[in-house]
Amino acid sequence: MSITLEVGYFNSFYLKRIADIPVPVGPTNVVSLPDTSLVPYPWVAPSTSIVEEDWYIEESRIRGGYNNTSTDLGVKAYIVEDNDAQQRRSSSLIYSGIFNSRTGVNQSNQFSIAEQITRSVDPISGSIQKLYAEDTNLIVFQEDKVNRALIDKDAIYSAEGGAITTSANLVIGQIIPYAGEYGISTNPESFAVYGYQKYFTDRNRNAVLRLSMDGITEISSYGMVDFFRDKLATVSSTGKIVGAYDIYNKNYVLSLQYAGVDLPDTLSFEEATNGWVSFYDYKPTTGFSSQGKFFTTNGTSIWEHYVLQTKAAPPAPVLRNSFYGAASLPSTLKFVINPDPTRVKTFNTVNYEGTNGWEITSLVSDATGFDARGAGWDETIDTSSRIWSYDEGLYTENGIPYRAGFDRKQNRYVAAIKNNSTQPIDGQVLIGPDSSGIKAYYATVTIKTDTTTDPGKLKELFAVGATYGR
Repeated sequence: MSITLEVGYFNSFYLKRIADIPVPVGPTNVVSLPDTSLVPYPWVAPSTSIVEEDWYIEESRIRGGYNNTSTDLGVKAYIVEDNDAQQRRSSSLIYSGIFNSRTGVNQSNQFSIAEQITRSVDPISGSIQKLYAEDTNLIVFQEDKVNRALIDKDAIYSAEGGAITTSANLVIGQIIPYAGEYGISTNPESFAVYGYQKYFTDRNRNAVLRLSMDGITEISSYGMVDFFRDKLATVSSTGKIVGAYDIYNKNYVLSLQYAGVDLPDTLSFEEATNGWVSFYDYKPTTGFSSQGKFFTTNGTSIWEHYVLQTKAAPPAPVLRNSFYGAASLPSTLKFVINPDPTRVKTFNTVNYEGTNGWEITSLVSDATGFDARGAGWDETIDTSSRIWSYDEGLYTENGIPYRAGFDRKQNRYVAAIKNNSTQPIDGQVLIGPDSSGIKAYYATVTIKTDTTTDPGKLKELFAVGATYGR
């Protein structure tokens, strides 16, 4: 298509086309074409459009003067990339220019290839999952290794491991691995920090770890080796392991969440006792501490823990063991009574120190082995009947009150152990209601809060004991 332009004097011009502009037309519309002719378009349906081209003229010489300096696009700088395929370097770090909000310097989009701006870790230890900056160190968590690197300086070490000289012209210095073949697997969400203590999990090695000034410690071995060996192996790559630090109780809270299962295993580790102290019945998506308070989220709301929540105005009872507005759940403890462990004993009574409202739902002996029972094999154990709480076990006979469960004596709750076995164990003549107590080397007890005694109120438990005979 040709265009004729009329100019008043000889000069050079750039002719540029503006982007195509859609123009709505209909049976009676007309459109201005580039040659300014008017042509109707009766064949175009209503509410449709055609494209109109537009042009503009730009003088190529400064000030439009005759024979003045001509302008053009100038030299084009470019780099030839022989292999322009995308690369994903999961075990390398790269950093940009500096950012300083005080001086207004922002070079975060500059990656100078003339400077050494990359640092790599050993790719055999897997991809980098998390970075944590601590004072002058950068901690690099890989799937199978934990490393540290100096920030803003580099060091040359002697044969004894001491630093000889340092230089301050590097952003990331030499990368040094921590001792121990541990990493964070693919669960960076398990990371939590308090002071110099960093907590995380290594799902590939069935371990929960603590990184502190003395290196990496496997805290899952503190009485919980079997639990984490079984549970961490169950958390697949599609599951989650959520970690958070509870500054209110000074606990590391860990939630093992399994793919396709709505019931997680949420528990806490306490440094003061160097052990795992509690299990919880909530499923957090994340957790954090602020201003001495502990918060978790369930994906839709933020929940503040250790606050007495109420669903109605006072004097409605407070809701303990309630999370995210759900119904309150009972507190349960499971433990072993094992005095004089090398002798067979008959446990006669059980007692506890605390407040009213506790009941024993299970009290069983250790297993003595499997015996043939009919078509199968049954484990031989001695069991006790349920021991009701102080209030729930109250009944009246001939106007006299009796207690079927715990009774209070000298500010201690005491109850007799009633046998409820169906099969005798070795050396046992009477079983079931005809026998008092259970026979065992040790007894496993499950005690929990009832549902009727002061619902939602505080219930304390200080100690549990038992009397036994030989």
